[in-house]
Amino acid sequence: MKESGRKQSAASPCAACKLLRRRCAQDCVFSPYFPADEPQKFASVHKVFGASNVNKMLQELPEHQRGDAVSSMVYEANARVRDPVYGCVGAISSLQQQIDHLQTQLAIAQAEVVHMRMRQFSSMSSGGGTAENSPENVSPSSRHTQTQPIMSLFTMDMVVDHANMGESLWSC
Repeated sequence: MKESGRKQSAASPCAACKLLRRRCAQDCVFSPYFPADEPQKFASVHKVFGASNVNKMLQELPEHQRGDAVSSMVYEANARVRDPVYGCVGAISSLQQQIDHLQTQLAIAQAEVVHMRMRQFSSMSSGGGTAENSPENVSPSSRHTQTQPIMSLFTMDMVVDHANMGESLWSC
């Protein structure tokens, strides 16, 4: 009987029970997810959600989903500590703006490539036999583009319009 009492007292309480200054029971709902060696993990979750709310959320979930829920809570709590107003949404919004900006840059670059190909095609068809357009002086990549069908100016205008539309959405 004394041995089982020693084993319980020898085990250190989980980070949640340590922070809340209570005895950590064997069936503690926090103990599998907030180990004693990671006190900051529970501290940030407790600061944002509160121990009672975290306890309720974990009790309502099946055990196989609790680990994912704790990971989500820790992520959101850390994001809220960094950005109290927007939390994760602020990070997501920032990343979405970066994606939109990069897509706009890509569309502009694609439009420039089409424009250069059209200019190259028109100079080849009008100039014809100049030394600069002879097969020996044409790069392998441009020889490849000569055999490819050239995009129409209408397609190029659509690419540029798409790029400009992306820029105008974020200029508000």
